[in-house]
Amino acid sequence: MRRLVGFILVLLLAYPAAVVVLGAAYLAVPPVSTLMLGRWLTLRGAEQVYKPLAEIAPVLPAAAMASEDARFCLHRGVDWKALSDVMEDADEGGPSRGASTIPMQVAKNLFLWPGRSYLRKAMEIPIALYLGAIWPKRRMMEVYLNIAEWGEGIFGAEAAARRHFRKSAADLTRREAALLVAALPNPRQRDPARPSRLMNAKAGRILARIPQTPTQCLRAGPRG
Repeated sequence: MRRLVGFILVLLLAYPAAVVVLGAAYLAVPPVSTLMLGRWLTLRGAEQVYKPLAEIAPVLPAAAMASEDARFCLHRGVDWKALSDVMEDADEGGPSRGASTIPMQVAKNLFLWPGRSYLRKAMEIPIALYLGAIWPKRRMMEVYLNIAEWGEGIFGAEAAARRHFRKSAADLTRREAALLVAALPNPRQRDPARPSRLMNAKAGRILARIPQTPTQCLRAGPRG
């Protein structure tokens, strides 16, 4: 029993230490998501071509903010009001809708697991706050767009643009960028290259929200 307790304590201490170390390291090196790591460990492979934010069409991060996190430039990792509203509406199985900011999604993709639960949501928050404190906004968006899953084994905007539109992420049109973002909630079921009527409608709403979404933090100085 003592050995088991000791092992559990080591794990509890090692996990946050790993988050701190990797979070700092990912400021300089391309990160690996848990989904990508899982595919490599099971010999399924993953398509990804890491691209700096400067080599991705500016409309794609703008569309991501308009759809996923309209207050991205205004918070430091967690949108507390949106999170409070979601938790009030949650059922006993956990939160049923969003409020995950882009930093929270990055935290989940890098250090946690997919799914819907209070535990995962609670773990997302301190990790997102930590990353939001040490990463510039441009780095946060760059990582988000490079590790997001856009189909079975397809990770990142460059691989997604090549697979779905046969072009680089730098050359995406406004509509193509909006369709990629519209696919994000269910990337394995939604095909940006063959959008349904609902996907087209969502892409249209995303494009309409872009002018009202603050994006100045992506043009700011080194701290973002």
